[in-house]
Parts: sequence; C-alpha cells; structure tokens
Amino acid sequence: MSRRFRGADMTTANNKSVLVDLTRCIGCRGCQIACKEWNERSVKKTRMYGNFTNPPELNSECYTHIRYVEQENNGVPVWSFVKDQCLHCKNPACASACPVGALKKTPEGPVTYNFSRCIGCRYCMMACPFYIPKYEWEKAVPWVRKCTFCADRIKAGLVPACVKVCPANTMLYGQYDEVLKEANKRITDSPGKYVNHIYGKDEAGGTSWLYVSGVPFEALGFNMNVPAAELPKLTWAYISEIPAVIGVVLAAGAISWAITRRNKNMGKEE
Repeated sequence: MSRRFRGADMTTANNKSVLVDLTRCIGCRGCQIACKEWNERSVKKTRMYGNFTNPPELNSECYTHIRYVEQENNGVPVWSFVKDQCLHCKNPACASACPVGALKKTPEGPVTYNFSRCIGCRYCMMACPFYIPKYEWEKAVPWVRKCTFCADRIKAGLVPACVKVCPANTMLYGQYDEVLKEANKRITDSPGKYVNHIYGKDEAGGTSWLYVSGVPFEALGFNMNVPAAELPKLTWAYISEIPAVIGVVLAAGAISWAITRRNKNMGKEE
C-alpha cells in the first residue's frame, strides 16, 4: 500500500472557513435541524439520560449537533453549548489514510467523501483525531458519514446550511485569512470575555473550522491532546502496518484451521 497525501493548499484564494463563537450560541439546535434537512438525513431512536444533548453524540444520521455542557458558577448551574461537526483539517489525516482516495480535501476547504470509491476499511475513522467519521453499522450496505461542509452549497456560492439558519450569528463564514483575523480581533478586543485560544488554529496542523470560547476548551470536552503537527505524517506510520498485521492474523488462522482439520481426519482414520 503506498503512502498517499491528498491535502489541498490552504493559502488558495478560494479557501473557506467558519468561526464558531461559543459565547453566542443559545442552544436552539437550528443548525442541527437545518443540517439534517439539507443532507436528507433521517433520525435514530434515542432516549433521555439526564442531559439535554440529543442525540448523545454525532452519528451516521447526524452530521452536526449541539452539546449541552452544564457547569456551576457560584452555586448556580449555567449552560454552555458546543457545536460539533467535522473540522475539515488543512491536511486531513482521514484523507491521507484512505487507500482508495474516497476522501479528499477540496481547494474550497471541505473534506469530501466519494461513496463509489469507499471499500469500508474505516481507516479514516481510526486516523481522525476528533473522532468525527461515523459508520452505518445498522445498514446492509454501509457507508462512512460525516459533515460535508455543505460543499455543494459552497460550490453554488451559498453559505453552509447551519450558518444560514443560526439566529444568534454564532458562526462567521468567509475566507480563511479573514475568519482567523476576526477570531484574533475578538480575543484582543475582549480579553475578559474570551479565553486566549483559537481552537483549530494549530490543532492537527490547522482546521477550516475555528472556535473561540469564554470557557476553557478542556472544560467543554474538546480534545486538548491533538498535536500541532499535521497528522498524516504521524498516523500513516501506524495505519500502514495494519495490512501486515491482518495478513499475519489470517495466516495464523489458516494454519490453525489446517492443523485442526488434519487432526480430525486422523481421528476418523483411526
């Protein structure tokens, strides 16, 4: 299996980005519904488990969702709302891990998925540091599913569906450089309102979706152990060994089967 990198140059003029300002999110879940409608996704049966987050996490039918994080401030419960979806890395590990090029980074920013190429190996799921790609385990012919960054809408000159519907202007959509500039400006202009960290600026080598927050990201459940290095350089060394491991397991199984069959045949002869 050859090593493959399918990233796109993030410095191109067409590259799009989104800034998610978590201080503005009101938890209405309008983005969650708009995403389902645009992508024609169905719903899965869920149940309440003591938290308003529903479904509990992203799944093959839910590309974006709002997490409700309850905290306490001076003895009073307060809520923070976190929008989860694919961050569309600059150089995505999922795309580099895919042996058939089913995932690729487009010049406009989205990391897209080609159903016709997928072989169901799920290397992308193992490579993603944000645990985003999901698999249709319940279907006879399953596919990998994740946020598309509304690549079709972007190509048509439209904004992503989740951004379009948000009533609180939680998301700012535009060119990557301008979005990053605005994120820095908000932190600089209101240092008491925001923590001094733009999540996605450096994580995994940088992502197309950026976050600013008034609450430390670790308190909101963000993965703070994602290295700043572009992950394809780190993950491929491990993932490329998987075929060899599978080969050893299959060979051992075949040998074990042959020995067992021989013993059975010898027993019959006796």
